[in-house]
Amino acid sequence: MTLATYVLVFNKLVGISTGGLPPVVFYASGIILWNFFSESFTGTSSTFRENAQIFSKVYFPRIIMPMAVLSTQFLRFLMQLLMFLLVILYFSLFAGMPVHLSEELIMFPVAIILIGAIGLGMGLLLSVLTAKYRDMNNLVALGVRLLMFVTPVIYPMAVINEKVRWIVLLNPLTPLFELFRFSLLGEGYVTPLQILYSFVFAALLLLGATLLFNKQGDKLIDIV
Repeated sequence: MTLATYVLVFNKLVGISTGGLPPVVFYASGIILWNFFSESFTGTSSTFRENAQIFSKVYFPRIIMPMAVLSTQFLRFLMQLLMFLLVILYFSLFAGMPVHLSEELIMFPVAIILIGAIGLGMGLLLSVLTAKYRDMNNLVALGVRLLMFVTPVIYPMAVINEKVRWIVLLNPLTPLFELFRFSLLGEGYVTPLQILYSFVFAALLLLGATLLFNKQGDKLIDIV
């Protein structure tokens, strides 16, 4: 239903170009990646609030709960990825879409891993804040919706005006979405420097968020 809505609204009504890819293939790739990121982020951001009773009764490494959320979302992503590959197969057999098989395909898992790392890192960081300030849950939900519009989910980077393209490129998710499409479909706007930027951001974010999460874990039990 989401895919049909995106194709109808953004492609047919608004007329946003999807580059050299069929609209269904383009939007399907964006949807499955965005679902993976947003569900991982929002799921881990409420770790202390949703597991307060367990944390207060049994001691175990708190990091296990957000990792369980990420693992669950990764399995959901794999199921959606399988359906996406079937979509690619359909369009390659019946719509003449060329199949992209090259050495860039090895970057396909890199994009997925880094997107998961950013989602987990942001979730860990926000879980500490939402445990202290519960009203921030509403801001998290709003922030995720707004973030989607500066991520190439509903548009390719090629259609963005060069004067404002730097704003979208500040988003570390942008190179990863483009890398995913480029490695799997042969369409995307990404450079090695942009990939490095996303990698460094993901590494620093995940490291800092994990240290903060582990340090504040026991202290936050009394608060929640």
